[in-house]
Amino acid sequence: GRRIELVPRGFPASVMKACPVWKVNIKGDLKGSLQRAVELLKANEVIGFPTETVYGLGGNAFSDKAIEKIFKAKGRPSNNPLIVHVSSMEQVQDLVDTVPPVAQRLMEQFWPGPLTLVLRTKSGEENKLSKLVTCGLPSVGVRMPNHPVALELLKSAALPIAAPSANRSGKPSPTKAEHVVADLSTRISGVRRESLMLLSG
Repeated sequence: GRRIELVPRGFPASVMKACPVWKVNIKGDLKGSLQRAVELLKANEVIGFPTETVYGLGGNAFSDKAIEKIFKAKGRPSNNPLIVHVSSMEQVQDLVDTVPPVAQRLMEQFWPGPLTLVLRTKSGEENKLSKLVTCGLPSVGVRMPNHPVALELLKSAALPIAAPSANRSGKPSPTKAEHVVADLSTRISGVRRESLMLLSG
């Protein structure tokens, strides 16, 4: 269950210093190995983490500061909303106005898994999501990833995590930690060094 620093083959130490990569022991103390990542999320930093599809670049969906860092690292247009990742049905209900019966059935059938549902957000002061996540729209895309690292990270942080794919806008979506390092390690100027911590499952 101990956390092991992983330096992907072919990447110089100077790059890895800017973008630390941690090997997560899925079969061991998964919660313990994610402690540092959880601390960073709660400090409104951003991290890269694996899902069942591609790596995501995640941050606290309630924090303008965290979401700004995601857009900056990716070079993502500010009018392109982000998907919010959740760990439970209850968390969805905290974010949206209502869950229609058809959406409820789809969640029960296909979550956790690569299905995103677009639902109407809560209104007024009840809506705690960063306006940057939704780009000011009255709806939000939510999904529950089917990957042990992503799910434990969401549960341990007790936060909804906004996470597009962990690549520069217009580049291929990454399926390995090495891909994320190659694409984003030099894109985090002005952000704290550890703000692009990668979890490799």
